[in-house]
Parts: sequence; C-alpha cells; structure tokens
Amino acid sequence: MKLTILNQFYPPDYAATGQLLEELSIELSKKELDVQIFAGQSGYAFDQELAPAQEMCQGVLIRRTRTSRLWPQRLRGRAIAGILYCLRAIVKLRLRNRLGDLILVTTEPPYLMVVAYILHLLYRKPYICLIYDLYPDVAVKLGVAKEKDAIVKLWRWLNRLTWQKAEAIIVLSESMAKVIVDQQPALTEKIKVVHNWADGVLIQPRAKIDNWFAQRHGLDQTFTVLYSGNMGRCHDLETIMEAARLLSQQAVQFVFIGAGAKAAICRNFVQRHQLTNCLFLPFQPKQVLPFSLTACDLSLVSILAQVEGLVVPSKFYGCLAAGTAIAAICPSHSYLRGIIADAQCGVAIDNGDGEKLAQFILQLKNDPQRATAMGHQGRQYFEENFTLGTIAEQYLSVITKVGDKKLAKLQANNFPRYADSRWR
Repeated sequence: MKLTILNQFYPPDYAATGQLLEELSIELSKKELDVQIFAGQSGYAFDQELAPAQEMCQGVLIRRTRTSRLWPQRLRGRAIAGILYCLRAIVKLRLRNRLGDLILVTTEPPYLMVVAYILHLLYRKPYICLIYDLYPDVAVKLGVAKEKDAIVKLWRWLNRLTWQKAEAIIVLSESMAKVIVDQQPALTEKIKVVHNWADGVLIQPRAKIDNWFAQRHGLDQTFTVLYSGNMGRCHDLETIMEAARLLSQQAVQFVFIGAGAKAAICRNFVQRHQLTNCLFLPFQPKQVLPFSLTACDLSLVSILAQVEGLVVPSKFYGCLAAGTAIAAICPSHSYLRGIIADAQCGVAIDNGDGEKLAQFILQLKNDPQRATAMGHQGRQYFEENFTLGTIAEQYLSVITKVGDKKLAKLQANNFPRYADSRWR
C-alpha cells in the first residue's frame, strides 16, 4: 500500500510532530508500506539551510514545498505559510499516482485535514485523521477566539465534515477522545487512542559522569531540573518559574531548552526577580537529545488546565525514555496522572502550585536514591508501553483495517483488479 502522510513540519525541522513522523514513517516503511511525506521547509529551525525539494531517506520519499519558510517567527506569518502549504499540497498531489492509496493527515497546520477531505472528494481517496491539537477548541480556551466568532463556527463545521468522511480518527490520549466524543457521539467507533512514543534506542538513561552535555554546562555539579521542548501558550511555565523563585537560595539549577511564545516571559521573570538559578538554551539537534534529556535529575512536563484533552505534551515520552524522575504540572483530570501513578515515576502537581513543586524538588535533592528509583521505574514502564515498535504496530493495525475495509468494498462492487495484496 502506498501511504501518503501530510504534515507541514519534518526534519531537519525541530518541531516535535515532524521528528515523530520521521521515526514513524521509517518504521512503517519496514512493514511493507510504501511511505511518502509531503511537508514544508523548516518553520522552527529557520536558522538552517533549505532542505532538498525531494529526497529518499531510509526508505521514505520526502517531498517539500518552500511556502512554510515564510515569516517563520511571526504568528500571522506562520498562519499564512500554513495556508499556502495546504494549497500547494492540493496542487502537488492532484495526480493519482502521486497521491497513493491512503492518506494520513495531521493537524499541522490545524486546518490541514480539509486538504484530505478535498482530495477525497476529487479522487475518492480514503484518509485517516491524526489529531495532535484540537482546534478551534485550543484557540477558544486560550482566549484567542470566541465561540460565537464566525471563524470558530466555520471551523467546527469543517471538522464535522472531515471527521465524518475519515476512515479512522487517531487521538493521542483518552481525554482527547472524550472531548471529541462529547462533541460528536456518532464518531465513537472511529476514534482510536494511540499514544506518542520516544526512540528508546537513541534515548537511554545516562549518568551525568558520562554525559558531555551535563559537564559542558556544569550540570554534573548540582541538582538539575530540566524543561526541554516547546515553551508555548499551552504550557504552564508560570508554575515552574514560581518554583524557581522559591528555590533561588538552594543549590538547584533550572534548565530550559527550547523556544516559544512564553520564552520571553520566562526570561523577563528571571530578570525581574534577579534569579541566578535559570539557564536558557536553544533547541538542540536530534543527535544531542540523548545527552540533553539525561543531563538532569528531574524532568518537567506541563499543560495548562484549560487545554487538557486538546493538546498532548509529546516531551513526556522522551522523559520516560531518558529514565529521569518526572514532575507533571497538570489538572486533576489529566491523563498524565494515570500514567505517572501506574509507572511510579514521579508526581503530578496542580497548576499554580509552585510551592508544592518546590517542595518535591527539595525532597528529591535530599534523597537522590528516590529520584534514581523513579527514573528506573519510568524507563521500565516506557519499554513496556511506549517504544516506537509498540506504537508503530498500533498505527499499522489502524491502517490495515482501513485497507481491508476498502478492499472488501471494492470486491463487493465487482472490481477484481483491486483484489490483490496491496491493501493487505
């Protein structure tokens, strides 16, 4: 089967969705799938040179358009670039032989699923929706838009159209599935929960004494708390900064790796309170992640209460793979709490409770064996549930069921020429 994956971001971009899809596409290509990617140029790693417009990499055909290179550091510019990417996808994939047999479409950009719907109308191609972020709900919850706005009503109408025609809808957490089912109960049977993953071969537990990244930044000499990834509007950085302020006189180093809308807010907080325990570093290349993610004693993951079930922090799985203790700042109904409780790899902290986070950090600092034990338990839970191989099999199961369904339909309509192995 020829599978076409649509996602605006793809390596060498730093965007988490692109890096995840690279790993997934390579793994699926090993399972008798002909996989091609249609992506844009770097939107996060805008400091890098243009990637090839077309290349074959580890069995995956990658096609790129330059449109997403426009104004990457501005919100409005990125929105326009996303729209241009969608238009280019329709133009570039209009040929049947280029489009393939099945489309896997993501929400990067958030309105990309409409492209799959249009291609389905034009060429009757089946598609699967992979929802990373649930829009327009995120925009409404963050106050960027209002429920009564015309664009929100239009967006919800388009969601209904695309979801109803989709062969399956993959979501990343049980709480996200619940949000969609509450909106459209008829979609219950279509929804499949498939968690994100991390590359457990690339990212493995590593002692600071064997970690050049930790040594380069002096992290091997102090208890280190790490936040690595996007510092965006959906993440609770405020609770983390409050904990940093409360621990300003303790031998605790906070490290922030990444960028995003809240990065400047965090830097301003540090300057305003004259904190000396916070280190800010840019996004790190993938080959550095095995060292940067393990250069700490405690990893932080956060999500704002109002967007629980609408977005999923993909960094969580990398923290599990790294074998570090984890503190998740999240609401009481977050799916993260269930995983942390089952894995016994850390604690969940209520949003806004910087004091409790600070207390937990001090507890681990004074009891390093407890931190180590939590990290080991998290890694074991990761190996049992969230490896790339395990999750790729779940994706393959969804894809195969769609293929079998399509084949049965074609056979029922007396099209014997399709009764071959490409849908199996």
